Amino acid sequence: MDFTLSAEQRQIREMVSTFVDEEVVPVASEVDHDDEFPADLVDEMAELGLLGMPFPEEYGGAGLDYHSYAIGLEEISRGSGGLGTIVAAHTSLAGNMLYEFGSEDQKSEYLTPLAEGSDIGAFALSEAGAGSDVPSMTTTARKDGDEYVIDGGKLWISNGSVADTITLFAKTDPEAGNKGISSFIVRPDEDDGFVVEGTEEKLGDKGCPTAELRFDDLRVPADRMLGEEGEGFVQALKTLNGGRITIAARGVGIARAALEEATDYANEREQFDQPIGEFQAIKHKLADMDTKVQAAKLLMHRAADRKIRDEDFIKHAAQAKLYASEVSREVANEGIQIHGGYGYTKDFPAERFYRDAKLNEIYEGTSEVLRNTIGDQVLES
Repeated sequence: MDFTLSAEQRQIREMVSTFVDEEVVPVASEVDHDDEFPADLVDEMAELGLLGMPFPEEYGGAGLDYHSYAIGLEEISRGSGGLGTIVAAHTSLAGNMLYEFGSEDQKSEYLTPLAEGSDIGAFALSEAGAGSDVPSMTTTARKDGDEYVIDGGKLWISNGSVADTITLFAKTDPEAGNKGISSFIVRPDEDDGFVVEGTEEKLGDKGCPTAELRFDDLRVPADRMLGEEGEGFVQALKTLNGGRITIAARGVGIARAALEEATDYANEREQFDQPIGEFQAIKHKLADMDTKVQAAKLLMHRAADRKIRDEDFIKHAAQAKLYASEVSREVANEGIQIHGGYGYTKDFPAERFYRDAKLNEIYEGTSEVLRNTIGDQVLES
């Protein structure tokens, strides 16, 4: 695999990096403090084509490869972890469900507005009692004429309270286990029975609303099913597998931000008549931090490369997500330590990076579940 960026990939990185430095970084603390959906920033990203990066131009996307998409999401997350989640949930989950499993009519009607950024997407899979254990979901969908009637609820849904299009999973055959799960396209503003119960007050990931949803006799036209009945579980696994590459990108972006902030502080902060970066203890911390970031980035691009080549990438995506998630937390933690007492205050962004990083180890496959996935793949090889 050639790790040299193409001219287009360098251009994408520079364009997104400039946008982040000029528009996101100056307001990142405000977004974190207010914890409101940053509609203006999302609109600007839509204008730049950042909400449909990996989708073909025929569906309103930018037609970029997965390396470019990961690079773009890395830069966005460097500016704001919450903004990174907004884009990942919108694109890698909701958008990719439509791209991979939607009919041509469904792609034209629902994917195109997502890729263009005029609509926001969400992916409704998790429930209070069904996070890692997807088949234990209790949301049901029963056929009634040319409609499905959905009852139940979902929890931890990123973008759930602001989404125009939601890919939702429910049991069409409650007795069939994971083979009885199907997926549907839901339009909250059009479909009666869709209720936003509220949003979570979280440790980090601010700006991205994480919603609790309820469905009371929610009626969805039968032609809004994705694929066939019973295919939802496999669709979810395939979608989450690709999404793990972008969570790895989020982890790399946050780790880079923590490293860059710590490096600047180490060069500026003086103790004992010299910058603290001159002390071996700080220098070694920075060396380890940078090495971990570079290794995480390589794992991310290795998984992206296998996806592009249409090779099996289950283990590689899991490894990239697992390692980048833990690295982002470790690097952010060391960033606080380098800042000393200031790192524990909101006067510096070091503490925000730590709060944003922790989520990487929980959503789209906990670190514990990913280790099981990787172990299974190793034993089968």
